[in-house]
Amino acid sequence: MSFGPLGPYPVFLASTSPTIDIAIVLGGDGTALAAARHLAPQGIPILAINAGGHLGFLTEPLDTLSQSDRVWSRLLNDQYAVQKRMMLKAVVLDGDPLASNPANGQGEESFFWALNEMCIKPASADRMLTSVLELEIDGEVIDQFQGDGLIVSSPTGSTCYTVAANGPILHPGMAALIVTPICALSLSSRAIVLPPKAVVSIWPLEDTELNTKLWMDGVLATSIWPGQKVEISSANCDAKFILLRENYSYYRTLREKLYWAGTRIQYDNNHRN
Repeated sequence: MSFGPLGPYPVFLASTSPTIDIAIVLGGDGTALAAARHLAPQGIPILAINAGGHLGFLTEPLDTLSQSDRVWSRLLNDQYAVQKRMMLKAVVLDGDPLASNPANGQGEESFFWALNEMCIKPASADRMLTSVLELEIDGEVIDQFQGDGLIVSSPTGSTCYTVAANGPILHPGMAALIVTPICALSLSSRAIVLPPKAVVSIWPLEDTELNTKLWMDGVLATSIWPGQKVEISSANCDAKFILLRENYSYYRTLREKLYWAGTRIQYDNNHRN
């Protein structure tokens, strides 16, 4: 069965009644991200199970379902933890300061959502492109960046595209925005961490071939035309992930998933009781 580029969620949400209590999502991190983009604005908790994924940052192990009766019992009796993760919201606006309506439509449906990151960078089928982007924070122009693009990520996304672009790692319990240049043609271009209420605006410049795109969690959101800007902020909702593991540790996830090795020689700590 084919559901189109938006997946099954619009049909699923429109056809369910009464309110959904929990969504069980089978797949990898990409599947969990797609679920968060659609379900977080509805306030629906997500139990993500790693069925066929690779890293499994956001998912419970597949063997969680090996004792399915116990899982259903815990869910029915509220015997689980809920981890809230900050979401991002983006909208494309016309450059005219008097035009307050989103350039891609009106209403809540005109916003784009992401759990990991919003990324502004060009795309072309036949060559690698360089972009020129102007960064504005809370109405103040910060700088212009020439390179492969800019990433605006949440703390959850700090261990994804952002860390690959040499950005900082933030604990997902924090509330903050991270702006990270991608391969900027300047040795002074560095990532910056912003408070959660900051509003980041990005203007594409010198885009004569109309190649600039907005990407949400690695998925194409929309094209950006000259004279438009992308405005990114923290969303007014959180993604809610259900944790069934009693020994869950974010730091162990970093060690195991990112192979965070530390020192190559392990020393005994005889001072720890």
